[in-house]
Amino acid sequence: MADKELQLTDAQIEAIAQRAAEVALEKVYTEVGKSVIKKITWLAGIAVLGVLIWLGKVGSLPKV
Repeated sequence: MADKELQLTDAQIEAIAQRAAEVALEKVYTEVGKSVIKKITWLAGIAVLGVLIWLGKVGSLPKV
């Protein structure tokens, strides 16, 4: 097959390019989603720590 050249039609090239673009966009959306979830998790953790610190200062946490 190395000595034969494969000829693609314009429609086939367009279909390949379209599919490649879809796959690339899906990967970008996946990475953006992971990044957003990671940032939301950090913010939630910071908020929980802030509430715990505040509750500790006002004496609302039970003594262990």
